[in-house]
Amino acid sequence: MAIIEIVNLTKDYGNNRGVFELNLSVEKGEMIGFVGTNGAGKTTTIRTIMGFLKPDKGQVRVNGLDCWKNASEIKENIGYVPGEIAFPDLGLGTVFLKSQAEFLNMVDMSYANELIEKLQLDPTANLKRMSKGMKQKTAIVAAFMADKNIIILDEPTTGLDPLMRIAFMDIIKRERAKGKTILMSSHMFEELENTCDRVALIQEGRIIDIADMNKIRNRQSREFKIEFINQDDYEKFKLLNYEVIRDHMRYSQVTISIKKNEIDSLFKNLVNFDVKFVSEIKYTLETYFREIFKTEREKSI
Repeated sequence: MAIIEIVNLTKDYGNNRGVFELNLSVEKGEMIGFVGTNGAGKTTTIRTIMGFLKPDKGQVRVNGLDCWKNASEIKENIGYVPGEIAFPDLGLGTVFLKSQAEFLNMVDMSYANELIEKLQLDPTANLKRMSKGMKQKTAIVAAFMADKNIIILDEPTTGLDPLMRIAFMDIIKRERAKGKTILMSSHMFEELENTCDRVALIQEGRIIDIADMNKIRNRQSREFKIEFINQDDYEKFKLLNYEVIRDHMRYSQVTISIKKNEIDSLFKNLVNFDVKFVSEIKYTLETYFREIFKTEREKSI
């Protein structure tokens, strides 16, 4: 069942800015990533889902409800981290979190306290004096503490240091395990690659591809870079008719592509050669999208 449905969404700001004819659905319990350069349309799409923007064309629904007409109702079911953090003038972080809890009719603050500890947040700091990272942590706690079934995150790790990014990803994985439906935009491929079921690539306001992470993680072909100690072995290896996709004669080095079920055979063959090193070149989400960008550029020429 689709929890979030985007159908032919258009929000046109003029001069080719905005989003155009977007179609995307997020199923119950699914985590979808949203990736693209600054200005590609990620935040516009997310703000439309949240009911902050009215579409020029198309429809956006959450749990079957129109996001513009039923904005107040859909927000009751969503934990949201905005791309730009702006707190009300409430002084301390603890006062803000308490006011959020009262607004959400929360009595039990145990999960909020668990998140505060996990993110090493000092909520007693003044909101206006908080660093970017501290503000981000506070927004994350506010979004997750009510344990909503839908979570929408717009660049949630901006401002977090590497250790806190790891802590945040642990929180996301735990939320996924609870069966939450999650949409997260990010400019960091690795974050999306490690957590998402699918990742949508948006460029100039249009979704140009949606990657199935299961297919990327379980590709049938693999690439290996092999360097030989001497050139004779390098030349002899090339006679074995492996598919060589890159060849560096100067270093007696080749990169080959083989089927997954041929890996054992490859290493049995390599026993007969003086090999300096063998390394697998991981096929990543970034690699996949670079290939998509290349194809799109070639189409436009």
